[in-house]
Amino acid sequence: MSEPVTPAPAVPLEEEQSSEAVSTGLARATTILAIGSIASRALGFAKEILLSNLFGASRAVDAFQIAITIPRDLYDLAIFGHTNSAIVPVLSEYAAREDKRELWRLVSALISLVLLISGALVLLMTLFAPHIITFYRGAPALTPLESPFKLEAALLRSSGMSMAAFTLSAELLRVTAPSLMFMSAFSVLAGMLYALRRFAYPAFAAALFNLIIVVATLALAPRIGIQGVAIGWVLGAAAQLSLQFLGMRDVRLRLVLWSLPRMLQHRGLRRIGLLYLPVLSTLVIDVLINRPFSYTIASQTGEGNIAYMHWATNLREFPMGLVGTAISIAILPTLARQALALDERAAFRQTLGQGIRLALTLIIPSAIGMFVLAGPLIGLLFEHGRFTAQNTFDMAVVLRLYLLGIPFAAVDLLLISAFYAQRDSLTPALVGLFSLGCYIVLTLLLLPHIGFLSLMIADSAKHLIHMSVSFVLLGRRINGLGGQHLISTALKVSGAAALMGILVYALARVVVELFPPQGLQERLLLVFIPSAAGVAFYFFLAARLQLNEFTLFVRALTRRLQRG
Repeated sequence: MSEPVTPAPAVPLEEEQSSEAVSTGLARATTILAIGSIASRALGFAKEILLSNLFGASRAVDAFQIAITIPRDLYDLAIFGHTNSAIVPVLSEYAAREDKRELWRLVSALISLVLLISGALVLLMTLFAPHIITFYRGAPALTPLESPFKLEAALLRSSGMSMAAFTLSAELLRVTAPSLMFMSAFSVLAGMLYALRRFAYPAFAAALFNLIIVVATLALAPRIGIQGVAIGWVLGAAAQLSLQFLGMRDVRLRLVLWSLPRMLQHRGLRRIGLLYLPVLSTLVIDVLINRPFSYTIASQTGEGNIAYMHWATNLREFPMGLVGTAISIAILPTLARQALALDERAAFRQTLGQGIRLALTLIIPSAIGMFVLAGPLIGLLFEHGRFTAQNTFDMAVVLRLYLLGIPFAAVDLLLISAFYAQRDSLTPALVGLFSLGCYIVLTLLLLPHIGFLSLMIADSAKHLIHMSVSFVLLGRRINGLGGQHLISTALKVSGAAALMGILVYALARVVVELFPPQGLQERLLLVFIPSAAGVAFYFFLAARLQLNEFTLFVRALTRRLQRG
Protein backbone atom coordinates (compact mmCIF):
# COMPACT_ATOMS: atom_id res chain seq x y z
CA MET A 1 0.00 0.00 0.00
CA SER A 2 1.49 3.30 -1.03
CA GLU A 3 1.57 6.37 1.13
CA PRO A 4 0.54 9.85 -0.01
CA VAL A 5 3.29 11.44 -2.04
CA THR A 6 4.17 14.30 0.29
CA PRO A 7 7.59 15.51 1.29
CA ALA A 8 8.83 14.81 4.75
CA PRO A 9 8.22 17.85 6.92
CA ALA A 10 11.26 19.62 8.19
CA VAL A 11 11.92 18.97 11.83
CA PRO A 12 13.57 21.32 14.26
CA LEU A 13 17.12 20.21 14.81
CA GLU A 14 18.07 22.30 17.77
CA GLU A 15 21.24 20.38 18.40
CA GLU A 16 22.31 21.02 14.84
CA GLN A 17 21.86 24.76 15.04
CA SER A 18 25.29 25.37 16.50
CA SER A 19 28.68 24.03 15.55
CA GLU A 20 29.47 23.16 19.17
CA ALA A 21 26.25 21.15 19.54
CA VAL A 22 26.89 19.22 16.32
CA SER A 23 30.43 18.42 17.40
CA THR A 24 29.23 17.25 20.81
CA GLY A 25 26.47 15.09 19.32
CA LEU A 26 28.85 13.63 16.77
CA ALA A 27 31.45 12.89 19.44
CA ARG A 28 28.81 11.26 21.66
CA ALA A 29 27.46 8.99 18.92
CA THR A 30 30.94 8.18 17.67
CA THR A 31 31.99 7.28 21.21
CA ILE A 32 29.19 4.74 21.58
CA LEU A 33 30.01 3.18 18.22
CA ALA A 34 33.75 3.28 18.94
CA ILE A 35 33.36 1.50 22.28
CA GLY A 36 31.24 -1.13 20.56
CA SER A 37 33.89 -1.45 17.87
CA ILE A 38 36.66 -1.87 20.46
CA ALA A 39 34.70 -4.62 22.21
CA SER A 40 33.95 -6.29 18.89
CA ARG A 41 37.55 -6.12 17.67
CA ALA A 42 38.93 -7.39 20.99
CA LEU A 43 36.63 -10.40 20.85
CA GLY A 44 37.34 -10.76 17.15
CA PHE A 45 41.05 -10.96 17.91
CA ALA A 46 40.31 -13.58 20.56
CA LYS A 47 38.45 -15.54 17.90
CA GLU A 48 41.35 -15.28 15.45
CA ILE A 49 43.87 -16.20 18.15
CA LEU A 50 41.87 -19.33 18.89
CA LEU A 51 41.79 -20.20 15.19
CA SER A 52 45.52 -19.68 14.80
CA ASN A 53 46.31 -21.69 17.94
CA LEU A 54 44.00 -24.58 17.11
CA PHE A 55 44.52 -24.80 13.36
CA GLY A 56 47.41 -22.51 12.33
CA ALA A 57 47.58 -21.12 8.78
CA SER A 58 46.11 -24.36 7.47
CA ARG A 59 43.69 -25.88 5.01
CA ALA A 60 40.96 -25.97 7.67
CA VAL A 61 41.15 -22.20 8.22
CA ASP A 62 41.18 -21.52 4.48
CA ALA A 63 38.09 -23.74 4.06
CA PHE A 64 36.34 -21.97 6.93
CA GLN A 65 37.11 -18.56 5.43
CA ILE A 66 35.55 -19.67 2.15
CA ALA A 67 32.49 -21.04 3.98
CA ILE A 68 31.83 -17.75 5.77
CA THR A 69 32.85 -15.52 2.88
CA ILE A 70 30.16 -16.81 0.50
CA PRO A 71 27.13 -16.10 2.75
CA ARG A 72 28.78 -12.85 3.84
CA ASP A 73 29.21 -11.81 0.20
CA LEU A 74 25.59 -12.69 -0.56
CA TYR A 75 24.62 -10.68 2.51
CA ASP A 76 26.53 -7.72 1.11
CA LEU A 77 24.66 -8.09 -2.17
CA ALA A 78 21.21 -8.75 -0.74
CA ILE A 79 20.99 -6.28 2.11
CA PHE A 80 24.14 -4.85 3.73
CA GLY A 81 24.81 -2.54 0.81
CA HIS A 82 21.35 -1.08 1.45
CA THR A 83 22.12 0.04 4.98
CA ASN A 84 24.13 3.22 4.49
CA SER A 85 23.32 3.80 0.82
CA ALA A 86 19.54 3.52 1.01
CA ILE A 87 18.01 2.28 4.27
CA VAL A 88 19.35 4.88 6.71
CA PRO A 89 18.86 7.92 4.41
CA VAL A 90 15.27 6.95 3.54
CA LEU A 91 14.30 5.79 7.02
CA SER A 92 15.78 8.99 8.48
CA GLU A 93 13.11 10.96 6.63
CA TYR A 94 10.33 8.88 8.14
CA ALA A 95 11.98 8.89 11.58
CA ALA A 96 11.97 12.70 11.49
CA ARG A 97 8.16 12.74 11.51
CA GLU A 98 6.18 12.81 14.70
CA ASP A 99 3.85 10.08 13.42
CA LYS A 100 5.95 6.93 13.13
CA ARG A 101 3.26 4.66 11.63
CA GLU A 102 4.62 4.91 8.10
CA LEU A 103 8.09 4.11 9.41
CA TRP A 104 6.82 0.92 11.05
CA ARG A 105 4.96 -0.09 7.88
CA LEU A 106 7.99 0.52 5.71
CA VAL A 107 10.33 -1.47 7.97
CA SER A 108 7.77 -4.30 8.21
CA ALA A 109 7.65 -4.57 4.43
CA LEU A 110 11.42 -4.34 4.13
CA ILE A 111 12.22 -7.01 6.69
CA SER A 112 9.61 -9.36 5.22
CA LEU A 113 11.15 -8.96 1.77
CA VAL A 114 14.66 -9.50 3.11
CA LEU A 115 13.70 -12.69 4.96
CA LEU A 116 12.03 -14.06 1.83
CA ILE A 117 15.06 -13.39 -0.38
CA SER A 118 17.66 -14.56 2.13
CA GLY A 119 15.67 -17.73 2.87
CA ALA A 120 15.70 -18.66 -0.82
CA LEU A 121 19.46 -18.04 -0.98
CA VAL A 122 20.05 -20.25 2.07
CA LEU A 123 18.17 -23.08 0.37
CA LEU A 124 20.29 -22.70 -2.77
CA MET A 125 23.55 -22.68 -0.79
CA THR A 126 22.52 -25.82 1.06
CA LEU A 127 21.53 -27.75 -2.06
CA PHE A 128 24.29 -26.61 -4.40
CA ALA A 129 27.27 -25.96 -2.09
CA PRO A 130 29.94 -27.65 -4.30
CA HIS A 131 28.68 -25.88 -7.42
CA ILE A 132 28.70 -22.49 -5.67
CA ILE A 133 32.28 -22.99 -4.44
CA THR A 134 33.34 -24.05 -7.95
CA PHE A 135 31.73 -20.92 -9.39
CA TYR A 136 33.20 -18.74 -6.67
CA ARG A 137 36.71 -20.19 -6.40
CA GLY A 138 37.17 -22.53 -9.35
CA ALA A 139 37.45 -26.31 -9.58
CA PRO A 140 39.75 -28.17 -7.18
CA ALA A 141 43.31 -28.59 -8.45
CA LEU A 142 44.33 -32.18 -9.19
CA THR A 143 48.00 -31.24 -9.40
CA PRO A 144 49.74 -28.16 -7.98
CA LEU A 145 50.83 -25.41 -10.35
CA GLU A 146 54.59 -25.31 -10.81
CA SER A 147 54.86 -21.57 -11.43
CA PRO A 148 52.31 -19.77 -9.25
CA PHE A 149 53.82 -16.34 -9.90
CA LYS A 150 53.29 -16.52 -13.64
CA LEU A 151 50.10 -15.28 -15.26
CA GLU A 152 49.12 -18.58 -16.84
CA ALA A 153 45.61 -19.47 -17.95
CA ALA A 154 45.53 -22.25 -15.35
CA LEU A 155 46.04 -19.64 -12.65
CA LEU A 156 42.61 -18.16 -13.28
CA ARG A 157 40.80 -21.47 -14.02
CA SER A 158 41.88 -23.45 -10.96
CA SER A 159 41.13 -22.64 -7.35
CA GLY A 160 44.45 -24.04 -6.17
CA MET A 161 42.59 -26.12 -3.54
CA SER A 162 43.08 -29.83 -3.09
CA MET A 163 40.04 -32.09 -3.34
CA ALA A 164 40.06 -32.53 0.46
CA ALA A 165 40.01 -28.76 1.01
CA PHE A 166 37.27 -28.37 -1.58
CA THR A 167 35.10 -31.01 0.11
CA LEU A 168 35.63 -29.48 3.54
CA SER A 169 34.66 -26.04 2.20
CA ALA A 170 31.38 -27.44 0.84
CA GLU A 171 30.59 -29.14 4.15
CA LEU A 172 31.24 -25.96 6.11
CA LEU A 173 29.20 -23.85 3.70
CA ARG A 174 26.12 -25.97 4.41
CA VAL A 175 26.64 -25.26 8.12
CA THR A 176 27.15 -21.49 7.80
CA ALA A 177 24.45 -20.84 5.16
CA PRO A 178 21.58 -20.09 7.64
CA SER A 179 23.58 -17.17 9.06
CA LEU A 180 22.55 -15.20 5.97
CA MET A 181 18.95 -14.89 7.20
CA PHE A 182 19.98 -13.71 10.66
CA MET A 183 22.52 -11.19 9.32
CA SER A 184 20.04 -9.80 6.80
CA ALA A 185 17.27 -9.26 9.36
CA PHE A 186 19.81 -7.69 11.73
CA SER A 187 20.90 -5.20 9.08
CA VAL A 188 17.34 -3.93 8.57
CA LEU A 189 16.67 -3.51 12.30
CA ALA A 190 20.06 -1.86 12.84
CA GLY A 191 19.36 0.57 9.99
CA MET A 192 16.05 1.49 11.60
CA LEU A 193 17.71 2.07 14.99
CA TYR A 194 20.41 4.21 13.37
CA ALA A 195 17.71 6.31 11.69
CA LEU A 196 16.10 6.75 15.12
CA ARG A 197 19.54 7.69 16.48
CA ARG A 198 19.61 4.72 18.83
CA PHE A 199 23.18 3.61 18.38
CA ALA A 200 23.89 1.45 21.42
CA TYR A 201 22.37 -1.92 20.50
CA PRO A 202 23.64 -1.99 16.88
CA ALA A 203 27.03 -0.79 18.14
CA PHE A 204 27.48 -3.79 20.43
CA ALA A 205 25.94 -6.41 18.12
CA ALA A 206 29.24 -7.39 16.52
CA ALA A 207 30.80 -7.78 19.98
CA LEU A 208 28.09 -10.27 20.94
CA PHE A 209 28.51 -12.01 17.57
CA ASN A 210 32.24 -12.57 18.18
CA LEU A 211 31.69 -13.53 21.83
CA ILE A 212 29.35 -16.35 20.83
CA ILE A 213 31.88 -17.58 18.25
CA VAL A 214 34.64 -17.60 20.88
CA VAL A 215 32.49 -19.56 23.35
CA ALA A 216 31.38 -22.04 20.68
CA THR A 217 34.96 -22.50 19.48
CA LEU A 218 36.19 -23.23 22.99
CA ALA A 219 33.31 -25.65 23.61
CA LEU A 220 33.06 -27.41 20.25
CA ALA A 221 36.30 -27.12 18.27
CA PRO A 222 38.32 -29.50 20.51
CA ARG A 223 35.62 -32.12 19.91
CA ILE A 224 34.50 -31.68 16.30
CA GLY A 225 37.20 -29.48 14.79
CA ILE A 226 36.59 -26.56 12.47
CA GLN A 227 32.90 -27.49 12.19
CA GLY A 228 32.49 -26.18 15.76
CA VAL A 229 33.69 -22.75 14.66
CA ALA A 230 31.18 -22.80 11.78
CA ILE A 231 28.35 -23.62 14.20
CA GLY A 232 29.47 -20.72 16.40
CA TRP A 233 29.26 -18.40 13.38
CA VAL A 234 25.55 -19.22 12.93
CA LEU A 235 24.78 -18.89 16.64
CA GLY A 236 26.57 -15.54 16.74
CA ALA A 237 24.53 -14.23 13.81
CA ALA A 238 21.32 -15.22 15.61
CA ALA A 239 22.48 -13.59 18.86
CA GLN A 240 23.27 -10.20 17.31
CA LEU A 241 19.82 -10.14 15.73
CA SER A 242 18.17 -10.92 19.07
CA LEU A 243 20.04 -8.06 20.76
CA GLN A 244 18.32 -5.47 18.54
CA PHE A 245 14.92 -6.28 19.99
CA LEU A 246 16.04 -4.65 23.26
CA GLY A 247 16.18 -1.29 21.48
CA MET A 248 12.68 -1.59 19.98
CA ARG A 249 10.64 -0.67 23.04
CA ASP A 250 8.14 1.47 21.12
CA VAL A 251 8.52 -0.09 17.66
CA ARG A 252 5.48 -1.70 16.04
CA LEU A 253 6.57 -4.22 13.41
CA ARG A 254 4.93 -7.29 11.91
CA LEU A 255 5.69 -9.73 9.13
CA VAL A 256 3.63 -9.05 6.01
CA LEU A 257 4.57 -12.05 3.89
CA TRP A 258 1.03 -12.63 2.62
CA SER A 259 0.41 -8.97 1.80
CA LEU A 260 3.95 -8.38 0.56
CA PRO A 261 2.96 -7.90 -3.12
CA ARG A 262 0.73 -5.03 -2.06
CA MET A 263 3.34 -3.61 0.34
CA LEU A 264 5.90 -3.55 -2.46
CA GLN A 265 4.05 -0.52 -3.79
CA HIS A 266 5.12 1.50 -0.75
CA ARG A 267 6.85 4.65 -1.96
CA GLY A 268 9.63 4.38 0.59
CA LEU A 269 10.41 0.80 -0.42
CA ARG A 270 10.62 1.81 -4.07
CA ARG A 271 12.98 4.66 -3.18
CA ILE A 272 15.23 2.27 -1.25
CA GLY A 273 15.32 -0.02 -4.27
CA LEU A 274 16.15 2.79 -6.68
CA LEU A 275 18.94 4.08 -4.44
CA TYR A 276 20.36 0.59 -4.11
CA LEU A 277 20.52 -0.28 -7.82
CA PRO A 278 23.79 1.61 -8.46
CA VAL A 279 25.33 0.14 -5.30
CA LEU A 280 24.28 -3.33 -6.41
CA SER A 281 26.27 -3.06 -9.62
CA THR A 282 29.43 -2.23 -7.68
CA LEU A 283 28.83 -5.01 -5.17
CA VAL A 284 28.19 -7.56 -7.92
CA ILE A 285 31.55 -6.78 -9.48
CA ASP A 286 33.25 -6.73 -6.08
CA VAL A 287 31.70 -9.99 -4.85
CA LEU A 288 31.69 -12.00 -8.08
CA ILE A 289 34.89 -10.72 -9.69
CA ASN A 290 37.11 -8.73 -7.34
CA ARG A 291 36.97 -10.92 -4.22
CA PRO A 292 37.31 -14.25 -6.07
CA PHE A 293 40.18 -12.68 -8.01
CA SER A 294 41.91 -11.68 -4.76
CA TYR A 295 41.39 -15.06 -3.10
CA THR A 296 42.60 -16.90 -6.19
CA ILE A 297 45.78 -14.85 -6.34
CA ALA A 298 46.33 -15.38 -2.60
CA SER A 299 45.85 -19.15 -2.77
CA GLN A 300 48.05 -19.51 -5.84
CA THR A 301 50.97 -17.64 -4.30
CA GLY A 302 51.35 -19.74 -1.17
CA GLU A 303 49.52 -21.95 1.30
CA GLY A 304 48.09 -19.96 4.18
CA ASN A 305 48.08 -16.66 2.27
CA ILE A 306 44.30 -16.47 2.54
CA ALA A 307 44.66 -16.74 6.31
CA TYR A 308 47.35 -14.01 6.31
CA MET A 309 45.15 -11.75 4.24
CA HIS A 310 42.13 -12.37 6.47
CA TRP A 311 43.97 -11.87 9.77
CA ALA A 312 45.82 -8.76 8.56
CA THR A 313 42.53 -7.33 7.29
CA ASN A 314 40.97 -7.91 10.71
CA LEU A 315 43.83 -6.05 12.39
CA ARG A 316 43.54 -3.21 9.90
CA GLU A 317 39.79 -3.05 10.49
CA PHE A 318 40.32 -2.31 14.18
CA PRO A 319 41.22 1.37 13.64
CA MET A 320 38.88 1.51 10.64
CA GLY A 321 35.93 0.33 12.72
CA LEU A 322 36.93 2.57 15.60
CA VAL A 323 37.22 5.66 13.40
CA GLY A 324 35.97 5.52 9.81
CA THR A 325 32.97 3.24 10.20
CA ALA A 326 31.91 4.67 13.57
CA ILE A 327 32.01 8.30 12.41
CA SER A 328 30.34 7.59 9.06
CA ILE A 329 27.44 5.81 10.79
CA ALA A 330 27.16 8.50 13.48
CA ILE A 331 27.13 11.33 10.96
CA LEU A 332 24.80 9.84 8.33
CA PRO A 333 21.39 10.44 10.02
CA THR A 334 22.29 14.09 10.71
CA LEU A 335 23.55 14.67 7.17
CA ALA A 336 20.45 12.97 5.74
CA ARG A 337 18.14 15.33 7.63
CA GLN A 338 20.21 18.40 6.80
CA ALA A 339 20.19 17.46 3.11
CA LEU A 340 16.37 17.69 3.08
CA ALA A 341 16.39 21.49 3.46
CA LEU A 342 18.10 23.90 1.08
CA ASP A 343 18.80 26.33 3.90
CA GLU A 344 20.82 23.63 5.70
CA ARG A 345 23.55 23.51 3.02
CA ALA A 346 26.03 25.42 5.21
CA ALA A 347 25.22 23.17 8.17
CA PHE A 348 25.71 20.14 5.90
CA ARG A 349 29.23 21.30 4.98
CA GLN A 350 30.00 22.08 8.62
CA THR A 351 28.86 18.66 9.84
CA LEU A 352 30.83 16.88 7.13
CA GLY A 353 33.92 18.97 7.86
CA GLN A 354 33.71 18.17 11.55
CA GLY A 355 33.42 14.48 10.77
CA ILE A 356 36.48 14.55 8.49
CA ARG A 357 38.54 16.48 11.04
CA LEU A 358 37.60 14.00 13.77
CA ALA A 359 38.51 11.10 11.46
CA LEU A 360 41.90 12.63 10.67
CA THR A 361 42.75 13.23 14.32
CA LEU A 362 42.04 9.59 15.17
CA ILE A 363 42.97 7.49 12.13
CA ILE A 364 46.41 8.91 11.27
CA PRO A 365 48.00 8.28 14.71
CA SER A 366 46.27 4.89 14.89
CA ALA A 367 47.74 3.87 11.53
CA ILE A 368 51.24 5.07 12.39
CA GLY A 369 51.22 3.42 15.81
CA MET A 370 50.03 0.10 14.39
CA PHE A 371 52.56 0.34 11.55
CA VAL A 372 55.44 0.72 14.00
CA LEU A 373 54.22 -2.05 16.31
CA ALA A 374 52.95 -4.44 13.62
CA GLY A 375 55.47 -7.18 14.43
CA PRO A 376 55.13 -7.07 18.23
CA LEU A 377 51.33 -6.84 17.99
CA ILE A 378 51.06 -9.88 15.71
CA GLY A 379 53.52 -11.77 17.88
CA LEU A 380 51.43 -11.05 20.98
CA LEU A 381 48.12 -11.99 19.40
CA PHE A 382 49.03 -14.87 17.10
CA GLU A 383 52.48 -16.34 17.80
CA HIS A 384 51.24 -19.28 19.81
CA GLY A 385 50.66 -22.94 19.05
CA ARG A 386 51.23 -23.61 15.35
CA PHE A 387 51.70 -19.93 14.43
CA THR A 388 55.48 -19.46 14.09
CA ALA A 389 57.90 -16.50 14.18
CA GLN A 390 58.17 -16.70 10.39
CA ASN A 391 54.37 -16.43 10.19
CA THR A 392 54.61 -13.29 12.33
CA PHE A 393 57.21 -11.73 10.05
CA ASP A 394 55.27 -12.52 6.87
CA MET A 395 51.99 -11.23 8.26
CA ALA A 396 53.61 -8.02 9.55
CA VAL A 397 54.62 -7.13 5.99
CA VAL A 398 51.07 -7.74 4.80
CA LEU A 399 49.58 -5.63 7.59
CA ARG A 400 51.94 -2.68 7.05
CA LEU A 401 51.08 -2.50 3.37
CA TYR A 402 47.36 -2.57 4.19
CA LEU A 403 47.83 0.23 6.76
CA LEU A 404 49.14 2.62 4.11
CA GLY A 405 45.61 3.00 2.75
CA ILE A 406 43.45 3.31 5.85
CA PRO A 407 43.67 7.11 6.33
CA PHE A 408 42.31 7.49 2.80
CA ALA A 409 39.69 4.80 3.42
CA ALA A 410 38.45 6.47 6.62
CA VAL A 411 37.97 9.87 4.96
CA ASP A 412 36.43 8.17 1.93
CA LEU A 413 33.73 6.56 4.09
CA LEU A 414 32.60 10.02 5.20
CA LEU A 415 32.55 11.33 1.63
CA ILE A 416 30.46 8.34 0.57
CA SER A 417 28.06 9.01 3.46
CA ALA A 418 27.70 12.60 2.23
CA PHE A 419 26.63 11.34 -1.20
CA TYR A 420 24.20 8.87 0.37
CA ALA A 421 22.73 11.59 2.59
CA GLN A 422 21.91 13.54 -0.59
CA ARG A 423 20.09 10.45 -1.94
CA ASP A 424 22.82 9.92 -4.54
CA SER A 425 24.13 6.38 -4.71
CA LEU A 426 25.06 6.50 -8.40
CA THR A 427 28.15 8.70 -8.05
CA PRO A 428 29.84 6.57 -5.34
CA ALA A 429 28.99 3.45 -7.35
CA LEU A 430 30.65 4.79 -10.50
CA VAL A 431 33.71 5.90 -8.55
CA GLY A 432 33.78 2.47 -6.92
CA LEU A 433 33.74 0.69 -10.28
CA PHE A 434 36.62 2.85 -11.46
CA SER A 435 38.70 2.20 -8.33
CA LEU A 436 38.01 -1.57 -8.49
CA GLY A 437 39.27 -1.60 -12.05
CA CYS A 438 42.42 0.21 -10.94
CA TYR A 439 42.89 -2.37 -8.18
CA ILE A 440 42.74 -5.32 -10.56
CA VAL A 441 45.00 -3.72 -13.15
CA LEU A 442 47.60 -2.68 -10.58
CA THR A 443 47.58 -6.15 -9.00
CA LEU A 444 48.21 -7.83 -12.35
CA LEU A 445 51.00 -5.38 -13.16
CA LEU A 446 52.77 -6.00 -9.83
CA LEU A 447 52.07 -9.74 -9.50
CA PRO A 448 55.00 -11.03 -11.58
CA HIS A 449 57.39 -8.90 -9.54
CA ILE A 450 56.22 -9.10 -5.90
CA GLY A 451 53.57 -11.83 -5.97
CA PHE A 452 51.10 -11.92 -3.07
CA LEU A 453 52.08 -8.47 -1.78
CA SER A 454 50.69 -6.89 -4.96
CA LEU A 455 47.21 -7.32 -3.46
CA MET A 456 48.02 -5.13 -0.46
CA ILE A 457 49.69 -2.36 -2.45
CA ALA A 458 46.86 -2.29 -4.97
CA ASP A 459 44.30 -2.17 -2.14
CA SER A 460 45.91 0.91 -0.55
CA ALA A 461 46.14 2.59 -3.95
CA LYS A 462 42.45 1.84 -4.54
CA HIS A 463 41.44 3.73 -1.40
CA LEU A 464 43.59 6.72 -2.36
CA ILE A 465 42.04 6.84 -5.82
CA HIS A 466 38.47 6.50 -4.53
CA MET A 467 38.93 9.22 -1.90
CA SER A 468 40.56 11.66 -4.32
CA VAL A 469 37.89 11.32 -7.00
CA SER A 470 35.05 11.47 -4.45
CA PHE A 471 36.51 14.59 -2.83
CA VAL A 472 36.68 16.44 -6.14
CA LEU A 473 33.14 15.46 -7.20
CA LEU A 474 31.56 16.22 -3.84
CA GLY A 475 33.41 19.53 -3.56
CA ARG A 476 31.92 20.67 -6.85
CA ARG A 477 28.42 19.76 -5.67
CA ILE A 478 28.45 21.51 -2.29
CA ASN A 479 30.63 24.44 -3.35
CA GLY A 480 33.72 23.03 -1.71
CA LEU A 481 34.73 22.44 1.87
CA GLY A 482 36.50 25.74 2.30
CA GLY A 483 36.67 27.09 5.81
CA GLN A 484 36.76 23.60 7.32
CA HIS A 485 40.52 23.72 7.99
CA LEU A 486 41.03 20.23 6.58
CA ILE A 487 44.56 20.79 5.25
CA SER A 488 45.80 22.50 8.41
CA THR A 489 44.24 19.74 10.53
CA ALA A 490 45.86 17.03 8.39
CA LEU A 491 49.27 18.72 8.67
CA LYS A 492 48.99 19.17 12.44
CA VAL A 493 47.84 15.60 12.97
CA SER A 494 50.50 14.15 10.65
CA GLY A 495 53.25 16.05 12.42
CA ALA A 496 52.04 15.03 15.88
CA ALA A 497 51.54 11.42 14.79
CA ALA A 498 55.01 11.28 13.21
CA LEU A 499 56.60 12.45 16.48
CA MET A 500 54.49 9.90 18.33
CA GLY A 501 55.66 7.17 15.93
CA ILE A 502 59.31 8.02 16.56
CA LEU A 503 58.75 7.82 20.30
CA VAL A 504 56.92 4.49 20.00
CA TYR A 505 59.70 3.03 17.85
CA ALA A 506 62.42 4.17 20.25
CA LEU A 507 60.58 2.81 23.29
CA ALA A 508 59.98 -0.51 21.52
CA ARG A 509 63.73 -0.86 20.91
CA VAL A 510 64.43 -0.12 24.58
CA VAL A 511 61.81 -2.62 25.80
CA VAL A 512 63.23 -5.34 23.51
CA GLU A 513 66.66 -4.81 25.04
CA LEU A 514 65.36 -4.86 28.61
CA PHE A 515 62.76 -7.62 28.18
CA PRO A 516 63.55 -9.94 25.24
CA PRO A 517 60.21 -11.32 23.95
CA GLN A 518 60.44 -14.90 25.15
CA GLY A 519 57.00 -15.31 26.70
CA LEU A 520 53.54 -13.78 26.91
CA GLN A 521 54.49 -11.30 29.65
CA GLU A 522 57.42 -9.85 27.69
CA ARG A 523 55.34 -9.64 24.50
CA LEU A 524 52.62 -7.81 26.39
CA LEU A 525 55.12 -5.30 27.76
CA LEU A 526 56.57 -4.78 24.27
CA VAL A 527 53.15 -3.73 22.99
CA PHE A 528 51.70 -2.02 26.05
CA ILE A 529 54.57 0.27 27.16
CA PRO A 530 55.22 1.94 23.75
CA SER A 531 51.47 2.11 23.02
CA ALA A 532 50.56 3.74 26.33
CA ALA A 533 53.39 6.23 26.06
CA GLY A 534 52.47 7.00 22.45
CA VAL A 535 48.81 7.62 23.32
CA ALA A 536 49.73 9.90 26.22
CA PHE A 537 52.21 11.82 24.07
CA TYR A 538 49.65 12.27 21.28
CA PHE A 539 47.04 13.47 23.82
CA PHE A 540 49.53 16.10 24.95
CA LEU A 541 50.34 17.21 21.40
CA ALA A 542 46.65 17.29 20.41
CA ALA A 543 45.88 19.61 23.32
CA ARG A 544 48.81 21.87 22.47
CA LEU A 545 47.75 22.02 18.81
CA GLN A 546 44.10 22.71 19.78
CA LEU A 547 42.58 19.79 17.87
CA ASN A 548 39.04 20.52 19.08
CA GLU A 549 37.27 17.48 17.62
CA PHE A 550 39.74 15.18 19.32
CA THR A 551 39.20 16.97 22.65
CA LEU A 552 35.42 16.59 22.36
CA PHE A 553 35.80 12.91 21.52
CA VAL A 554 38.00 12.30 24.56
CA ARG A 555 35.50 14.12 26.82
CA ALA A 556 32.59 12.08 25.46
CA LEU A 557 34.59 8.88 25.85
CA THR A 558 35.46 9.74 29.44
CA ARG A 559 31.82 10.48 30.32
CA ARG A 560 30.66 7.26 28.68
CA LEU A 561 33.21 5.18 30.57
CA GLN A 562 32.30 6.88 33.86
CA ARG A 563 28.64 6.08 33.29
CA GLY A 564 29.56 2.51 32.41
